[in-house]
Amino acid sequence: MDGASLREMTAEELNARIEQLKEEQFRLRFRATTTQLENPMLLRNIRRDIARINTILRERETSGQGAR
Repeated sequence: MDGASLREMTAEELNARIEQLKEEQFRLRFRATTTQLENPMLLRNIRRDIARINTILRERETSGQGAR
């Protein structure tokens, strides 16, 4: 997920995407404790996507573009 496509999304869409990613992250962590993941890099990518979205939301909050 790239920053340009994320910046085009509204705050509601970004918050919904964060929730989806957190659910997926939970499932992957649970699966990682019981079995070996086929792609362990997914956990890192999801964590970074969540951080990227939070950064965009925070930028909008500080610049006053929250209703975008």
